[in-house]
Amino acid sequence: MKIYVPMDSAAKALGADEVAAKLAQEIAARGIEAEIVRNGTRGMIWLEPLVEIEKDGERLAYGPISEGDVAALLDGRIETLGKVEDIPFFARQTRLTFARCGLTDPLSLRDYETHGGLEGLKRATGMSQDAIIDEVKLSGLRGRGGAGFPTGIKWDTVRLAHAPQKYIVCNADEGDSGTFADRMIMEGDPFTLIEGMAIAGLGCGATKGYVYTRSEYPDAVAVMRRAIEIARGAGVLGANVLGSGKTFDMEVRVGAGAYVCGEETSLLNSLEGKRGTVRAKPPLPALEGFLGRPTVVNNVISLATVPVIFAKGAAHYANFGLGRSKGTMPIQIAGNVKQGGLFETAFGMPLGTLVNEIAGGTATGRPIKAVQVGGPLGAYLHPDQFDTPFGYEEFDGQKALIGHAGIVVFDDSADMLSMARFAMEFCAVESCGKCTPCRIGAVRGVETLDRIAEGDVNAIPLLTDLCEVMVDGSLCALGGFTPYPVMSALRHFPEDFAPKSARKEAAE
Repeated sequence: MKIYVPMDSAAKALGADEVAAKLAQEIAARGIEAEIVRNGTRGMIWLEPLVEIEKDGERLAYGPISEGDVAALLDGRIETLGKVEDIPFFARQTRLTFARCGLTDPLSLRDYETHGGLEGLKRATGMSQDAIIDEVKLSGLRGRGGAGFPTGIKWDTVRLAHAPQKYIVCNADEGDSGTFADRMIMEGDPFTLIEGMAIAGLGCGATKGYVYTRSEYPDAVAVMRRAIEIARGAGVLGANVLGSGKTFDMEVRVGAGAYVCGEETSLLNSLEGKRGTVRAKPPLPALEGFLGRPTVVNNVISLATVPVIFAKGAAHYANFGLGRSKGTMPIQIAGNVKQGGLFETAFGMPLGTLVNEIAGGTATGRPIKAVQVGGPLGAYLHPDQFDTPFGYEEFDGQKALIGHAGIVVFDDSADMLSMARFAMEFCAVESCGKCTPCRIGAVRGVETLDRIAEGDVNAIPLLTDLCEVMVDGSLCALGGFTPYPVMSALRHFPEDFAPKSARKEAAE
């Protein structure tokens, strides 16, 4: 018998370590022959700790399980949820990138291979650089970190650049509120990220890679570092990748927690040991990146998806999605919802379906007022926009962005003027200070919103002008996208920007 208890940070925060310890104690006391496996999370956070028991080839789920439930669980007195794959939230997913997450032991390379791991890298070792790049281009894979730039074009730029050294840098500085997909992969299926980075290295001619992540992710850092050691020991990394004669190795670097280091040039400065400030572009990192050398900078999900493309073929992956938004997207559902967690699905599902059906509506039972998509720089979408399909161009048409695909739900008690102020304040605190529109504009934005809150409606045109300056003049997305939540709140919820006296009268 195998008993799976997640070692994911979210599950641990909800008591998974205590459950695992109690299970070990009870198993020993009862003389039961059982193995406890610490897996990743299946992504249904409201059911954590989600314990799975595999017996006679059948794997059944139970959750949420507390330390006090362990005896009853082993006695068979707790009703099973059935197979995870049959739980409605999970059954409606299309799991490609996250196919193994929660299914396997994250640090077992044998488990990884048993469930299809390394097939993509084995194929890539026998391909030319041109063929590897073409496969990525044909898949339609776009950056999953925010901008949605075609991954194959970025890789090709690095491949064609002439330099004695090239690098693959994984942007794992997951700082957006309501996002956790990168952490889930690093903690729950680290070898898929390693494999994806190795394929990228082979395709671009890069022999060294770095995973740049946050100091707030100690578990992910520990798992990634151990996984890299295991992969290196097995010949997956090093001077002779899978016996191909080709070289690629990698390591983990930990940042100090600045939000702006999620921007690729600021990340590169930090990686070099410098202050995390934004670089002006051009030159592009693909030509002059880490230490001035050609560098691919991709998000965790982009790189972790590459092995799927090479194992199943570009055409298979491109068959999923909508328009130019090919493949699947791991959508992270958070905020005021009944069922929060990670939901991987093909692009195209309407936002309303995600919020009302998948997430189950609000946890409070109150009507949904707004949904912020894309982190603290994402626009607030009104329920009138819930028929918008989840796709890059479709969201752009709504003056919104997908970003890292975190969605945060608010009920009708939310004050959208306060949320707009928070966006400006967040920008003011997190600005690297390199450019004036962001550094000063965000401070002025807070002041202007405070004037509006006090009843100065004449400050609204000033706020609009200020946002236009920030969009047009900021060096990076921090200042350039902060106006998205501000202006969307003003556009869709003008009643929340009325003077306090008028709002009070309306409420009465």
